Amino acid sequence: QVQLVESGGGLVQAGGSLRLSCAASGRTFSRYAMGWFRQTPGQAREFVAAINLGGGTYYADSVKGRFTISRDNAKNTVTLQMNSLKPEDTAVYYCAADDGIGFYVRFRRAVADYWGQGTQVTVSS
Repeated sequence: QVQLVESGGGLVQAGGSLRLSCAASGRTFSRYAMGWFRQTPGQAREFVAAINLGGGTYYADSVKGRFTISRDNAKNTVTLQMNSLKPEDTAVYYCAADDGIGFYVRFRRAVADYWGQGTQVTVSS
């Protein structure tokens, strides 16, 4: 069982930066692939970024080159550094964890074992 709590959302102007953090409970954090997702009202939740057990990273095309995902297994945290933000990045951002071998396929379908409660990111134009 893993509990996830996101923080760091807020309001920022276009072109600005935000750093989201996700704190995970439990002693087996290093076993899980971690991901960030986002959702806007009336839309399906979508994959943003993921990081595997070895630190390999994956990004949606829409955020590649602007967002960076990282993890600190000693602190049980995963972060999403978001730069050059655009109004279309406005959404509720969710942290998720998955311990399946096929985590990337699941993440691309916005499926995961555990989810946080979400944090709002608003980018003004």
